[in-house]
Amino acid sequence: MSTTQQVPDILSPEFAADPYPAYAVMREKAPLIWHEATQSYIISRYTDVERVFKDKASEFTTDNYDWQLEPVHGKTILQLSGREHAVRRALVAPAFRGSDLREKFLPVIERNSRELIDVFRHSGSADIVQDYATRFPVNVIADMLGLDKADHARFHGWYTAVIAFLGNLSGDPEVAAAGERTRVEFAEYMIPIIRERRENPGDDLLSTLCAAEVDGVRMSDEDIKAFCSLLLAAGGETTDKAIAGILANLLRHPDQLAAVRADRSLIPAAFAETLRYTPPVHMIMRQSATDVEVSGGTIPAGATVTCLIGAANRDESRFRDPDRFDIFRDDLTTTSAFSAAADHLAFALGRHFCVGALLAKAEVEIGVGQLLDAMPDLRLADGFEPVEQGVFTRGPQSLPVRFTPVTG
Repeated sequence: MSTTQQVPDILSPEFAADPYPAYAVMREKAPLIWHEATQSYIISRYTDVERVFKDKASEFTTDNYDWQLEPVHGKTILQLSGREHAVRRALVAPAFRGSDLREKFLPVIERNSRELIDVFRHSGSADIVQDYATRFPVNVIADMLGLDKADHARFHGWYTAVIAFLGNLSGDPEVAAAGERTRVEFAEYMIPIIRERRENPGDDLLSTLCAAEVDGVRMSDEDIKAFCSLLLAAGGETTDKAIAGILANLLRHPDQLAAVRADRSLIPAAFAETLRYTPPVHMIMRQSATDVEVSGGTIPAGATVTCLIGAANRDESRFRDPDRFDIFRDDLTTTSAFSAAADHLAFALGRHFCVGALLAKAEVEIGVGQLLDAMPDLRLADGFEPVEQGVFTRGPQSLPVRFTPVTG
């Protein structure tokens, strides 16, 4: 097992600026690292990260979320296991797949995307991140839950504070305090709305969650509040970065952008490749339930394990020419890319596979399609080169583009 001296530290400015060279060194020379500052074991190879995500709780658990997530969200579905997890997941999952997603929420997604694009479609310029990506998924979730979109600034502030808390690897006390403050503020906002919706249900997701019942179990006000908090943070931050990422990647590869523009059925392939090449979430933590042998040594029982998704997704033993963005690659299966059988690891795998994966896919397909329609000659602003930022979550902070407005 290695110590952190041999590779750039995940808390260093060098790593934050560009983690991919460090990931390559880790995979090759230090596949298991004890990281003193975060008190965790870091793994980077595809086979090891895949194993952690797929495990059925005999080796790895989500017990670490007691301290990682609960202070900001309350107790969420991610912390549960066994029957308790299965029942809670069965309560929330139907809204994110099949007929509910198609009939109820596709029109919501289409409308929210169009409203944002209408603001800049005649201007000839926009910042895809500021004007669109940071707003679109949060507006969709607010609409799905039947919340007031006028509160967008508060939602955005909350989920930004939550993500900062989750990514607070260096233990900054102010970031921790802001995250915990968010839990209180969000509860004060949501609990009265949940109670009102129980009395006067509507056709929204919040009302559905209030009424949902599986095996005689219903969600408490606290359960629903925690899930909504998780949905805003996970569905806001990750889809925001995914949309910015797919467009940045396509703009950097004009031939692939032209292919997607000509054949919109390639959008899912471009999204799947973006999730592999520049995943919105670069690391997820789990906890070992027993001593586990992985590449490079043994992880002891009860340890925190930091799984480097950004490293595993570029493992040359799994993907050919992994540092190349290629929407036509044949070692990434688009048809399973948004299911628990995905080749990439951006949504995790197994029991805790991202419940919102199909929602994210729908948002990206609709959003990218509408953006391409509105901006037929979409290009980066002169001299601008997209730069990713972030360590825990990562994506472009700005993406200024130019286009000739469509008239009529």
